[in-house]
Amino acid sequence: MKMADEDLQLDHLFAQAQRQRPVLPDDLAVRIQTDAETVRLSCLAPAPRPKPSIWNRLISNVGGWQGLGGLVAASAAGVWIGFSAPTFLPDPANLLTSEETPFLVADLGFDSSFLESTE
Repeated sequence: MKMADEDLQLDHLFAQAQRQRPVLPDDLAVRIQTDAETVRLSCLAPAPRPKPSIWNRLISNVGGWQGLGGLVAASAAGVWIGFSAPTFLPDPANLLTSEETPFLVADLGFDSSFLESTE
C-alpha cells in the first residue's frame, strides 16, 4: 500500500465517524448536569472559617505581635526598675517585709523645695 491509499482510507474513516455521531443517553445527560450544578453551587458558598483561638484573639486585641512585643518590653522594664529601684525610691522588698509606717512624698529624699511658696 502506498501512502496516498492509506490517507484515502483514513479520510474515509473520519468522514464515516462524522456522520455517525454517538448519542448520549438522556438520563446520563441529566446526571451530568445535576452533578455539575451541585459542584458549581458548592464552589459559590464560602467555606466556613474556623473560630480563632483565645490566644490569637488576645494577640489581635493587643495590636498583633508588635503590640505584644511592646508589652513584653514594658513589663521587663517594670520588673527591672522594680527590683533595682533608684536610691531615692523605697525598696519594694523591704516594704513587703517591714511593718513600718507608709512613706510620704517628703520621705523619698529628693528636693521638694520647689513646692514651697516663696511668699
